[in-house]
Amino acid sequence: MRIYTRGGDGGKTTVVGGGRRFKHDLRIEAYGSVDEAGAFIGLAGSQLSEERDRDILEVLALVEQRLWDVGADLATLHSEGVAYRTPEEAAQSLEPWIDRYQSEAKSLSQFIVRGGHSGAAALHVACTVVRRAERRTVALMERESIHPPALTYLNRLSDLLFVLARAVNARDGVKEVPYQNGGTVFR
Repeated sequence: MRIYTRGGDGGKTTVVGGGRRFKHDLRIEAYGSVDEAGAFIGLAGSQLSEERDRDILEVLALVEQRLWDVGADLATLHSEGVAYRTPEEAAQSLEPWIDRYQSEAKSLSQFIVRGGHSGAAALHVACTVVRRAERRTVALMERESIHPPALTYLNRLSDLLFVLARAVNARDGVKEVPYQNGGTVFR
């Protein structure tokens, strides 16, 4: 298989279900941001300890697989009989992990400065990229039909990545830095 097809040389790409769209189209932006999020999650995983963080690496591997489903769903034009890949309960499947890893770090009362351990910092970046993917998906949803579980999954995934970053910092003994110009925002 050749990696280059020359099909996109004119600035358009093919979407699932037919047709070609400019590469800056909202649909392409949405699934492109999901693709970028997956790459950042892979980068974050490469910064983690295979021994200490094996459980988190297993979670990230499952998330990366699901992101391919989400991206495929966002690349698919809605039509009768379309078979989406992201299950209805995909977002809910992340919630037990959110609860588990949130308990590893101290509870928050205010915003924190992102950073710390290199793996935690990379997870924070992945979190913000997922949030961008979510914003792009919402913009797409305002104009075209999407598979709603894809959007819900992105929303919950950003929460998971945030708590995973905090768990990694806690495991590494890194003290989180509170945002100094803000007050109590979490109760």
